[in-house]
Amino acid sequence: MPGRSGFQQGAPSRAEPLDPSRVRIDDLRSQRRERREGDRVIIEEPGNRTIIREGNQVIIRHDETERFRQTYRDADIRTERRGADEEVTIVRRPDGSQIETVRDQDGNLIRRIRREPAGREVVLIENRRSGIDRRPGYGYVDEEVIRMPPPIVRIPREEYIVETERASEADIVRAFTAPPVERIDRAYTLDEVRRSQPLRERMRRVDVDTINFEFGSWDLPPDQIDSLRGIADGLRQAISRNPNEIFLVEGHTDAVGSDEDNLTLSDRRAETVATILTQRFQIPAENLTTQGYGEQYLKVNTQGPERENRRVTMRRITPLLQGQNQQ
Repeated sequence: MPGRSGFQQGAPSRAEPLDPSRVRIDDLRSQRRERREGDRVIIEEPGNRTIIREGNQVIIRHDETERFRQTYRDADIRTERRGADEEVTIVRRPDGSQIETVRDQDGNLIRRIRREPAGREVVLIENRRSGIDRRPGYGYVDEEVIRMPPPIVRIPREEYIVETERASEADIVRAFTAPPVERIDRAYTLDEVRRSQPLRERMRRVDVDTINFEFGSWDLPPDQIDSLRGIADGLRQAISRNPNEIFLVEGHTDAVGSDEDNLTLSDRRAETVATILTQRFQIPAENLTTQGYGEQYLKVNTQGPERENRRVTMRRITPLLQGQNQQ
């Protein structure tokens, strides 16, 4: 929908914790806290989510270290300050490896690092462009939007948009390992990828249409969880080829409801799927990142309730983050 955009980043919330067994949007509304900063409205939610309304645009940010805490409950997790401006959350897993999430003083993600037991360090996500400092605080809603034309797609639609209900395992693996459909000129930050649809469209998309969410809920019923097995198998194969792959899990809603409700629903749906992929199917949490887009990208063009619009999609974004054009 024109004028709406989704965004993510780790602004810490001071709202009260949400009981995880309560998974309806009605429960969430009563726990929001709202304040105004100039022309912007800041809405803090349980689960370290912040919704920002500026003009006719609404964005959402969240702290992904909460997902790491959920999925790696047997790990040693600690948070420490480094210098005056950085906070680091360290997840030390039983195998001795560490995942470090570095955030600035405003809670914005700077980078995600994997540190192997032997001491080797790999930067999985770099979220700050060299030589360009992030504005303090929340920044502006258009700050990370990349202006570019949509890509010219020369491959068949069924290869560019893979629907899991009809796809083979080979189709999914191909989508999760394929190079960009158009040349990538430079490495982009994670925020730029999340905020810029034409940039994301340089990569193939996998529609996870084997699952759907109930209206107003981000909970996935147990009888649908096994439907993610094909996605998990495809991710596992892609990561076995390159352990540093990053995949964006995108959440969506139908067109019913407010911007705020739909953004948080979609963001939490993406997180639900990412959490299940790690907890049930052992996909490493650090290879996934999530973002909700509300009702911006309807699969079925209707303003009414539509189960097919309450969904998630996924795409490989490693080439966008690293500025690579090859597989």
